[in-house]
Amino acid sequence: MSNLLEGKRAVILGLANRWSIAAGIAESFSREGAELILTYQGERQLKAVEDLAQELNAAKLLACDVTKDDEVAKLVEELSADGKPLHTVVHSIAFANREDLGRPFLETSRDGFLLAHEVSVYSLVSVSRALVPLMTEGGSIMTLSYLGAVRSVPNYNVMGVAKAALESTVRYMATEVGVKGIRVNAISAGPIKTAAARAIGDIKIILDHVAQRSPLRRNTTQNEVGDTAAFLASDLSRGVTGNVIYVDSGFQIIGF
Repeated sequence: MSNLLEGKRAVILGLANRWSIAAGIAESFSREGAELILTYQGERQLKAVEDLAQELNAAKLLACDVTKDDEVAKLVEELSADGKPLHTVVHSIAFANREDLGRPFLETSRDGFLLAHEVSVYSLVSVSRALVPLMTEGGSIMTLSYLGAVRSVPNYNVMGVAKAALESTVRYMATEVGVKGIRVNAISAGPIKTAAARAIGDIKIILDHVAQRSPLRRNTTQNEVGDTAAFLASDLSRGVTGNVIYVDSGFQIIGF
């Protein structure tokens, strides 16, 4: 690939650290020539990502807690300041209380259920509503899902239900914004050893099982997800919208 994203301006929401999936996407975007805007939540994450932002020559590193309307509005203000259009939005944000992941699904708390959906699903809606007006030349919106959206995965629990809602949201959004030349898709990544994944019980067992059983006989990497995201952000994917693209070494096709 060579400068697939030259002239494209992309914002990646949810960069947590250099080992996160968002970091893999940022690396691929940077390699392909995109103008990068990265967001983080809170001072703790800032310390973890500011060196990476410099290494990737990010144009901006901005704070944004997607559960706070004023911070989303501030993000729009920052992105609008130079009058340039936005071409790509990457939503790499998900959260559920550890206790709700660690107990039977039927014991999910009401507050925990609502929190998982607010952060993991509604944030895609609220952020897209705010940023679509900046996408005056069309473009691509993408989010991150997981196989637990369509199958019952041990210990994934409320997050699996939230991911199912997220994938449905992708289809409804794609239908509405397609007339503006904007595509909306999800990448369903295989399990990857990230800080977020450690909240899932028995994650090592899941990783080992995928490596043993998937057609490619290995786990997925952040860079593989990043390269798929670069395709979705590029004009090569101009006919692709409303889809869930699996980047999981083929594990989703295995019956048992």
